[in-house]
Amino acid sequence: MPKRKEWASRYPALRKYLPRVHDDLGATYSRNLHKWLVISPIIGVVTGLVVTGVDVTILRELWPRVFGFYVHHHWSMVPGVVLGFVVTGLVMQYLTPDPNEHSTEEIVRSYHEHQGDIDMRPFFPKLLAAVTTVGFGGSAALEGPSIYGGGAVGSWLWARMRRFNLEPGDRRIMLISGAAAGMAAVFRAPLTGLVFALEMPYKDDLAHEALLPSLIASVVSYVTLASFLGATPLFDFAGATSFTGRDLIWCALLGAVIGLIAMTFAITFRRARSFVVKLAAPHWLKLAVGGLLTGLCGLVFVLIFKDSLVPLGPNYEAVNGILGTQHSAAELITFGLFKLGATIASLASGGVSAMFVPLFLTGGALGTAFGQLVVRSSSLDLYAAVGMAAFIAAGYKTPLAAVVFVAEATGGHALIIPALIGSAVAYGISGDASVSGDQRVHERVRVQESAAESENDAQPDGEPV
Repeated sequence: MPKRKEWASRYPALRKYLPRVHDDLGATYSRNLHKWLVISPIIGVVTGLVVTGVDVTILRELWPRVFGFYVHHHWSMVPGVVLGFVVTGLVMQYLTPDPNEHSTEEIVRSYHEHQGDIDMRPFFPKLLAAVTTVGFGGSAALEGPSIYGGGAVGSWLWARMRRFNLEPGDRRIMLISGAAAGMAAVFRAPLTGLVFALEMPYKDDLAHEALLPSLIASVVSYVTLASFLGATPLFDFAGATSFTGRDLIWCALLGAVIGLIAMTFAITFRRARSFVVKLAAPHWLKLAVGGLLTGLCGLVFVLIFKDSLVPLGPNYEAVNGILGTQHSAAELITFGLFKLGATIASLASGGVSAMFVPLFLTGGALGTAFGQLVVRSSSLDLYAAVGMAAFIAAGYKTPLAAVVFVAEATGGHALIIPALIGSAVAYGISGDASVSGDQRVHERVRVQESAAESENDAQPDGEPV
């Protein structure tokens, strides 16, 4: 004690200012953000490995063989897709507790209703079901299992990293961080993964609290996958280098058209999905019917146009085909409509994945056709990019992610302004119609609902207030 008094009398300035420094540092680090510098990279590495496995299984091994067989034997599309969907239905019906809960929707629902808690027991069966859905020709792509896989990894790691002073609310943050990491890796687009995951839970808000950990996890996941598969962009999209004021007007009109189409599609999909869920039939039988309709969409289209475009499977090759090969406006419009029909048949019937690629592929086809028929422009890649961004913005209610994706896909910023205009118009025209039934409008709605539930629980016999 005497030594402390002697020290304090010798350095009175330190005695005066140290408490203030302590208070300032306490306020600065009150959110304990530095823990994410350790946790987020772990989420990113594990998610990157999971997505690498999914990518290799579907894109490198299964789908190229199945697609090649379909191209040379058109008749095989229908039985091939039906077979894959029946396997999907059996896996989901007998190896998961709820066959209707999976992919992006499970992540969004868990974020809002279960504090980020994901049941890991059906983790591998759900990934297997995604492989059989997409790998045999379902109109979906890898973002579904990637977002689900990453989100589940984040939720699972929360229970095993409690030593880092994690709070219950941190599980939701780790869930979103994993989802961002999955999206970033599967599209080789870390910024798109980050923004999409933050926008995904809401129609008109962001999951702000997950910004830093999602950013770190996205970059690490992308680097992890790139170390195995390379960092080459998925799509051969050079992008336009300039645009005019006239182009901006046309882009706004294209956004309005896409917004109306996306609104119609979203409402139709949600109604079809609700009908199938309520239908009293075995899950595998529902998927068998969905597989039949999906296969017919592919077969009828190739019989009509006899081209390399096939509205089935992950369709990455169709993206490059639309961007790099000349197709008639009639073929592009028909392809877009058949792609939307195949997507409804695949996912409304219970197929395991999501529709990010089908939406931007359809938007690209319709945008290119718009550039040919209406604008008669030579810069078709401009309208393809705007169509892609507009359909994603309207369908998923993620306008920022749509624009960021176009910027990353084109490798530049030349199309950001046209894409912003088209996306904003499409987002506004489509209203609250969304392909996701579990999105909330914004965070305040979730808070108000939670408060109302607490008040109801406090009433005698659970009566509402």
